[in-house]
Amino acid sequence: MSKKPVYVGADVGSSRTKVAVLDADKNLLGYTVKKSGTDFTATAQQCLDSALKMAGVEPADIVYAVSTGYGRKNVPFANDTKTEIGCHGNGCFLYFPQSITIIDIGGQDNKIIKLDDKGRRTSFKMNRKCAAGTGAFLEEMSARLDIPLEEMDALASQSKDMVKLGSFCTVFSATEVLENIRHGKKIEDIVKGVFFSVIRRVLEMDSMTANVVMTGGVVAHNPYLVKMAEEMIGRRILVPEHPQLTGAIGAALYAMEK
Repeated sequence: MSKKPVYVGADVGSSRTKVAVLDADKNLLGYTVKKSGTDFTATAQQCLDSALKMAGVEPADIVYAVSTGYGRKNVPFANDTKTEIGCHGNGCFLYFPQSITIIDIGGQDNKIIKLDDKGRRTSFKMNRKCAAGTGAFLEEMSARLDIPLEEMDALASQSKDMVKLGSFCTVFSATEVLENIRHGKKIEDIVKGVFFSVIRRVLEMDSMTANVVMTGGVVAHNPYLVKMAEEMIGRRILVPEHPQLTGAIGAALYAMEK
């Protein structure tokens, strides 16, 4: 006998797979984030199993499931698929039901989505042609600097004299980083410069409205990026409780509509 009906959203990105389980009142009951790896189908299933366990429900309790993201067609338990833009907008509007500009910084791409006060999308822009400003860019820079990715946020926040990088290109930026190391610049100042480069690249994609929301795995693991963005646009930025899950939550909300 079913304990409680639930709705599932799966966001299969090129870097991470996220699964969210919501109840009929739109409460987040369970969730999981894992590296997508090379077998999207297996990873999505593992994430579902883990999220259901956290929620305390069984597969039979799932009323409907929707998938989104780069690997959305590789989710066998999904009843339907939706675009990343729609799902991220859906997920953010649940937490911030107002006119908003959403900045989503992912592993391989950036999105800027604008919603009106009814949650309807008014515009969106996406950067997929270059790694600059994405999680992949930060991963490349951490490798060049020979420091763990998870230590970059703390290092950037310690900087007193930021090193500005002149290039957006990942390859040229890597060369600049090496040059700055050779000239004895402090690692924390270089890392802050890398962070600044990411935020500058994203903010130049589009104009910002009064209410700005930042999401994505990069934001979840690097809160100092949000602080830098706030300084650059001159106002507070909204961040949902689980910034990495907004796409999966938005997909679950679409499942609920079904």
